[in-house]
Amino acid sequence: MDTTPQLYRAREFAEKAGVTVRTLHHYDRIGLLKPAAMTNSGHRLYGKNELLRLERIVALKFIGLPLRSIQQLLDDSAMDLVTVLRDQHRVISKMRQHLDEVLRALAEAASTVVSGQRREWEALKNIIALMEMNQKMDWVKSYYTPEQLADLQSRGTPEVLAKGEADWKALLAEIEASLHEDPASEHAQSLAARWAALIEQFTGGDEGIRQNLQRLYADRANWPADFKQPYSDEAAAFIAKARAARR
Repeated sequence: MDTTPQLYRAREFAEKAGVTVRTLHHYDRIGLLKPAAMTNSGHRLYGKNELLRLERIVALKFIGLPLRSIQQLLDDSAMDLVTVLRDQHRVISKMRQHLDEVLRALAEAASTVVSGQRREWEALKNIIALMEMNQKMDWVKSYYTPEQLADLQSRGTPEVLAKGEADWKALLAEIEASLHEDPASEHAQSLAARWAALIEQFTGGDEGIRQNLQRLYADRANWPADFKQPYSDEAAAFIAKARAARR
């Protein structure tokens, strides 16, 4: 009977784990998550042990630890994990609602795996996805003041968020199909006007929120490795030219 653990190339492992290949490459570069092996052609290979380590990494990111501290915790058994967790008590208190969601997911995953209703990979992938989602939300929130976040939350009802997402998706698709057009054309100007209206809808006319939104997108060097800009650089350049042509 073959007991050799099954290994997957980075792309397949990333899909199974619910992360991006870019994240895996970044973690490998900084020594946080090394592949189990390499193929003769230089492709990274990952298995179940790497999946378990990835789940721990995401869990520690979720409670606010920087990657350097996470690596020390995972690699240095002499470190006092209890002390570190207590230091993060304030962060966890603020994230109680999100933590409850993760706890429910953990309990559900455990029961379904035990009962044979769900495979281990699927269960761990769902947990990772939930914690990654909340981590990304907290990263974006760091660019706004508590008062601004309260304003955004009060206006961001599920219906408003769903419509905004649909409007942005439609607009960006139309912009991508119009990159060849003259930025001064009537159609290009209408696209720029729709872009501005959606920004205005998000900020609610608050100049501080608008400035912090600009700060977020200007701070590209400090974005998480797996954060993807929602629009292409070409689309942003096209809108900038359309705005300049209007002045």
